[in-house]
Amino acid sequence: MRWSLRNRRNSLESLTPRDPIPDEIVTAKGAFRISCESLPHGKSSGMEMLTVDTGAIKVALLPDRGMGIWKCEAHGTEFGWQSPVDGPVHPAYVPIDDPTGIGWLEGFDELLVRCGLQSMGAPEFHPNGNVKFPLHGRIANLPATHLEVVVDAEQGTMDIVGTIIESRFLIYSLALQCRYRFYAGSSAIEIVDTVTNPLCTPVSMQLLYHINMGQPIVQAGSTVHAAYKSLCPRDARAAEGIADWNRCEGPTAGYAEQVYFMAANSDSNQWSESMICTEDRTKGLSVQFDTRTLPYLNLWKNTAAIENGYVVGLEPATGFPNPRGFEERNQRVITLSGGESRVFRMKLLPMVNITEVEQAEARIHTMRSDSAIVHTTPQPGWCHR
Repeated sequence: MRWSLRNRRNSLESLTPRDPIPDEIVTAKGAFRISCESLPHGKSSGMEMLTVDTGAIKVALLPDRGMGIWKCEAHGTEFGWQSPVDGPVHPAYVPIDDPTGIGWLEGFDELLVRCGLQSMGAPEFHPNGNVKFPLHGRIANLPATHLEVVVDAEQGTMDIVGTIIESRFLIYSLALQCRYRFYAGSSAIEIVDTVTNPLCTPVSMQLLYHINMGQPIVQAGSTVHAAYKSLCPRDARAAEGIADWNRCEGPTAGYAEQVYFMAANSDSNQWSESMICTEDRTKGLSVQFDTRTLPYLNLWKNTAAIENGYVVGLEPATGFPNPRGFEERNQRVITLSGGESRVFRMKLLPMVNITEVEQAEARIHTMRSDSAIVHTTPQPGWCHR
């Protein structure tokens, strides 16, 4: 079963009519509920939100914001965070080209937001002071031009597939096909992203998944677990907390962010895993990712006051969120030849009981390297600051 929600064409008949989707879709494994609404108020006005309910999890997707995940809820527990930004924010209100280079922050409040595709890290400037690459790139503020729902009734799966084009005439073009797979009765979210260079000339790219959690998953005593080969603080501020890099504080007024860079370790299938969980291990979020294309993991701790944005981020990536030029010099930028594609795979597992959390912790433990190194200072070639 297949329903087309958007189908942009390079012709005068630019948008085909929306196909109606039933409120409930029954499969051999259980039922899905899906709804699509246009948000009516404030800076959200005009945006579409697509909500999928598997019976175990309800997920709100944002096709107009790079196919990000706004929030989700599993068994009464919300996964996401409370940003000072009153979102979700329509991209029209996000000044990506702000002269400061950080206009991206005016739209930042999702559970999962993609950073890329031309650049993914800190802003970079031309010698004259103009923005060369804005903070975290442009893909999160571009709409899906193609959007469809695909259901396999026998397997009990629902795929939400969206295509986003990031391009600039005479400069570059990259096409992202994002596929979310849901399972009836399951809280797992599988993600398969395919980035293609549609041109006949080479194009380079970066990609980072900014996965952000606040209360109730993040609280005093919450811990981060990760399989890594090596880890280092991004800067002097992060180095101050290296002894407790994986432990979260409660909401702290005046807290300045700390960021840690990791080279991920993996299992025999080349998948790695990280998670954040509460101190009592009753709730958490696991992030599994394919290290063949996402070999790095970044940890962002911003345990500021609730009003200022109390949040921790787990960020699988192609590199580190430094300025693009620094990453390119250190060979962490991907080059796609004409027509070439690269596939990025990940899975999110919201966990709401101690058994699920302990199982994730055990998996991560088996992936850990016996020779893993924790550096106490920023490392050359890794850290721009």
